[in-house]
Formats: sequence, C-alpha cells, structure tokens
Amino acid sequence: MAIDVNYWTKRSPFYEATIRSGCGGFAVANHMLQPHSYMSPLEEYQHLIDGVTLWDVATERQVEITGSDALEFVELLTPRDVSACPVGRGRYVVITAEDGGIINDPILFRLAEKHFWLSTSDSDLILWAKGLAVFAGMGVSICEPDVSPVQIQGPKSIAVIENLFGTRGTDLKYYDIRKFDLDGIPVMLSRTGWSGEDGFEIFLCDSQYGEELWMRILKAGKAEGIVVTGPSDIRRVEAGILGYGCDISNDTNPYEAGLQWMMATDKQADYIGKKALRKIREEGINRQLVGIELAGDPLPQGTFKQRWLAFSGGDKIGDVSVALYSPRLGKNIGYAMLETDYTTPGSSIMVDAPIGSMAAIVVEKPFIRKTASH
Repeated sequence: MAIDVNYWTKRSPFYEATIRSGCGGFAVANHMLQPHSYMSPLEEYQHLIDGVTLWDVATERQVEITGSDALEFVELLTPRDVSACPVGRGRYVVITAEDGGIINDPILFRLAEKHFWLSTSDSDLILWAKGLAVFAGMGVSICEPDVSPVQIQGPKSIAVIENLFGTRGTDLKYYDIRKFDLDGIPVMLSRTGWSGEDGFEIFLCDSQYGEELWMRILKAGKAEGIVVTGPSDIRRVEAGILGYGCDISNDTNPYEAGLQWMMATDKQADYIGKKALRKIREEGINRQLVGIELAGDPLPQGTFKQRWLAFSGGDKIGDVSVALYSPRLGKNIGYAMLETDYTTPGSSIMVDAPIGSMAAIVVEKPFIRKTASH
C-alpha cells in the first residue's frame, strides 16, 4: 500500500512495521506520523476490550529533565506536588501557563531523584520547558532523548508482558516504571496507557532496535491473539480520558476540565499559573467539561469531525468536543464544554449535529470505570 507522506514529517522506529501490519492512514502529532485505521474503529475497539492490542505511539515524545535543580524546575511546571512522587513511579499532571491554561497534560515519570520524563501529548512542550529554563536560573538540562513508546493494551496484555519480561514485568503497579534489558534491547516498562483497560507501555531507548522490538512483541503475543491497532477513541471516552487539542487546550484551565483533583492547593513550591489558578478557584468557573449521552440511532463511524454547537432554549451554551457510539453501553456518548448552569447531571440540551438536531442529557463521567487491575 502506498501512503503519501511529507518527507519532513518524522517517522517512528516502527514505521515500516506498521505499514506491514496494515496501517490505513496517518495523523500528525508532535511533528511525527501517528498510524491509525488498521481496521474499523468498532473492530479495533472489540480487540482492545476482549483481547490485546499493540499500538505505535512514538508520537508521545519524552521531555527529559535532569540536573541539580531538576525537582525544583519540574515543580515550577505543574500544580501537582511532584515531591510526593517516589522514584520509579509516574503521575498524570497538567503543565499550566501564567493564566492557568493547560499547555500539556503529560504523564510525569520520576526515574531518579533528579531525573524526570514528561511523556507528552500533542504540543511543543519541550519548547515551553526550554524557554522557561532560560529565565529560571536553575541548574537543569532539558532534551528529547532517543525514546519511542509502544502501548500493549487489553485484558490479555498481562500474558504478553509476562512472556517478554517475566513476573518482574507483571508485578508493576499502576503508574510504576522500571528499566529492563530485553536481550540487549534497552527499554523502560510502565503500567500505563490511554485505554482504560489494563495495559503497559514499552519505551524503546535506542531507535535502532525498533524492528526487533516490534517483532519480539508480536511473537510474545501470538498465543494471545495480539492485533496491531491504533488508539481507540471509543474506549478512551468511555474511560473519561481527555484528548489534548480536542477536549482541552491552552484555553482550558484544570477546573474547567474537571481536573481539580490534581491541584495541590497547599503546595508550597511556586509554579507557573499559581496566582491565576488560586483566583479561579476562589471566584469559580463559568463553564465546565461534562459527559453527555445523545439520543437517537447509533452515530455512524466517522460522524464527528469538528465541534458541534450545544443549545438550550435556542441559546448557544457551549459545544461538543467528541461524540461517538459506545457498543458496550448501547448509547451515543461524548464530552461537551457547557456553561455551568447546564452542567448538573440530568440537564437536557440540544446538539446541532451534521445529521440533524439531537437531544442530549448531561451525565457523570467516566462512563465506564477503568479496569486496570493494579
């Protein structure tokens, strides 16, 4: 299959393997190609929730921060209390701007006392960090290491990881990260993922082994019926997982996004946006991201391609950031950023969809609780 891509867009160490595996198209994230569409979204979703899937997510670039002041610098980036994160563990964090907007929502990994990775969403976080470091006056070094992750997600992922790493891999708790030498292939293994299912990420630490690692994973997962897919929007929405640039952005603050649980209100260390976020907390917000259920027949695959306006009594009250059909729930579900007067569960709204006006109600999210067992 010939896929036309620009030569200046970076390709992952697994690029050729994804083509062989039947990749049907690419998106671009962090200036790299993100493979998707190996089969229909519903087929990929079914493999994810029933079995085990392999994703190339090398677009999830790492911002590495080291140096004598590494902890102090990372504290400056986020409202979360990083000092409370032990070595060998991770945290979901938000990186905030001076006005409280979300610059990125990475997973932070603490690899050593003064060695951190920020596993990034699709925004130029490394440029933000480097720019801040110029004026911070701290002893830090910031780079993008030669690290490319894949995700192994689904209930049978545990068996695949045990085949690869033994019980030292499967005894990882949720958000643990550990270094391994896989017969000469240097990797880090974490129990994380963008699916809401049990799963793992393998961070390849030397791109020359991309093909070898990919084949090792497929071999280890053969008996479990491992299938190569892209990340599943259906499953991540069910699980309440947010998409940067889709559901949240630098125009969204953590309180609007429902991420107030990660705001360390008693954090002593200074951080970018601290003054603005304290003001937002005191004064309240006028809009919030909520879950919605949309009435009607199942939304056809690929229906949602841009934001849909939301109304009440003919007045615009917000917009829908994602909407799709959940097979397990038998319902159309999604997220909407709405004026706070309409965010109480049970509130009725109307959505202006391309297929016509749709009635919807506000509901609690996540729609289905995460099933990671550790």
